[in-house]
Amino acid sequence: QVKLLESGGGSVQAGGSLRLSCQASGDTYRRSCMGWFRQAPGKEREGVALIDRGGNAAYGDFVQARFSISQDYAKNTLYLKMDNLEREDTATYFCVASGPCGGSFAILGDEGVWGQGAQVTVSS
Repeated sequence: QVKLLESGGGSVQAGGSLRLSCQASGDTYRRSCMGWFRQAPGKEREGVALIDRGGNAAYGDFVQARFSISQDYAKNTLYLKMDNLEREDTATYFCVASGPCGGSFAILGDEGVWGQGAQVTVSS
C-alpha cells in the first residue's frame, strides 16, 4: 500500500516561491509515476507536473516553466519547486502516485493514490 504525505504549503505573495514535498512509502511499482495535481474551490482538478522513474517529466500548460518537479529516490521524496507564483496558483496541491502512467495525467489521476493535500495561497 502506498502512503503519501505532503508538506511545504503555505502563504506567499505574488512573485514568491514555495517548495512542496511529498514523503512516499509503500510498493515501489505503484510509485512508478508520481506527480502533483491541484484543485481550487469551484474548479476542476488539473495536473501540475509528473515524473516517472526514468526522470521524464511533464507539466501542465499553465506552468510555463515556473515550476520544477524532482525526486530524491534515496529519501523517497517528491518535490515541486514553484517560482513566480501568481494568485491563480492558489489551490490545494495533491501528491499522487501510480504504476506506470506513460506520461499521462489522466492515468495518474484516475488510477493513483492521493495524498491529503497541502494548501498554497498566493496573495497580491
